[in-house]
Amino acid sequence: MKWSWRLGSVAGIGIFVHWTFLLLIGWIVLLHVQRGAGAGAAIAGVVLVLAVFGCVVLHELGHALTAKRFGIRTRDITLLPIGGVARLERMPDDPGQELWVALAGPAVNVVIAGALFFSLQFTASLWSLSEAARVGGGLVSQLMWINVVLVAFNLLPAFPMDGGRVLRALLARRLAYARATQIAATVGQGMAILFGVVGLFSNPMLMFIALFVYLGAQEEAHHVQLRSLLSGIPVRDAMMTRFTVLREDDSLAAAVRELLAGSQQDFPVVRDDRVVGVLPRQDLVRSLAAQGQQARVGDVMRKDCATAEDTEMLDGAFQRMRAANCPTVPVVHGGRLVGVLTLENVGELMMISSAYQTAVARGRVDDIYRPEA
Repeated sequence: MKWSWRLGSVAGIGIFVHWTFLLLIGWIVLLHVQRGAGAGAAIAGVVLVLAVFGCVVLHELGHALTAKRFGIRTRDITLLPIGGVARLERMPDDPGQELWVALAGPAVNVVIAGALFFSLQFTASLWSLSEAARVGGGLVSQLMWINVVLVAFNLLPAFPMDGGRVLRALLARRLAYARATQIAATVGQGMAILFGVVGLFSNPMLMFIALFVYLGAQEEAHHVQLRSLLSGIPVRDAMMTRFTVLREDDSLAAAVRELLAGSQQDFPVVRDDRVVGVLPRQDLVRSLAAQGQQARVGDVMRKDCATAEDTEMLDGAFQRMRAANCPTVPVVHGGRLVGVLTLENVGELMMISSAYQTAVARGRVDDIYRPEA
C-alpha cells in the first residue's frame, strides 16, 4: 500500500504501517489533553493503542499463517487506523479452508484475552468492564476487554469482517460460491444500514463503521461476480492477436512512434523472440521525461509482469494482473508469444459475457456474439 512504512517481517510476510496511523496516535494524545490528563496518562494511552495494534498484527498473522498451510501466500500486512489488512493472494476455493482461515484471526484474540485474564487472576486485579473502558484504567485489563470486543466485532456476519467470510463459507457448503457471497454481502449491508441509523442518533463513529462495512460488502460481492463471469474462459478468448512488439535494444523514440502509430498502449518486449518484459504506456512516458528518447527499452521495461499461457483460465490470469498491478501481460503458447492480454480486453469480454447471459435469460441467444469455448 502506498505511503506505508515497513516495520519488519514475520515468516516472510512484510509488516507495514500506513502514515494515517500517526493521526490515531495524535488523536489519543489530544483526547487525554482535553480531559485534563497528565503526560503520564497520555503516554499510557499511546502505549495501550500500540499494544492493541500489536494484537491486531497477531490477528492478521493468524489468518496469514493458516492460509499458508493451504498453499496461499500473504503479500503483506498493513496497519491502518481502523485495523489491519492482510493481503492474501487469494481466498481458498474450498469452503472448509476458508472457514479455517477466517476463524484463525479471532481465535488468536481469544487466546490473548484468555492469557491476560489468567495473568490478572494471579495478580487479583481484574477490573470490571466499566473500569477497564475508562481513560487511565489498568493497561492489562483494558487490553483483555479490547481483545474480547475485537472477537465480537470481527465475528459480525458482515464483509469485510471475518464473520462475513465465515457466513459465506457456511453458505457455500450448500450454495454456489457466487450466490453464497451475494447473500453474505446483503446481510453485511443490512447490518451496515443498522449501524448507520444507530450511529446517527448516538455515536458518529458507528456511521463511519457503517460506511466501511457497506463498501467492504459491496466490493467483495463485485469481486466474486467478476470471478464468476471469467470462470471457465481461457485466456486465448480475451487476448489481442494483432499487436506490436519492441526489442530490448530499441530506443524510447521507437516506442513512441509505435504508440502514436496505432491504438496499442502497452508493448511486450522480446529478446531473440523470447519475452523478457513489458513496456506500459505510463512507464514509457515517465521514462521519456526522466531519461530522454535515446534510452533503451530494456532499461526501463517492467520485468515483473509474468507471461500467461493461452490455455489457462482467464480468472487466474486476471487476478495475477491485478495483484502485480500490470495493465498488460504477454500470452505465450509453448514459449512462443501468441497474444497480449490487457485489462481493457478483460473488461470488454466481461461486458460481452454479461450481455450474452442476459440474452440467454431472455431466450435471444442468436442476437449476440458468444465467445468460443
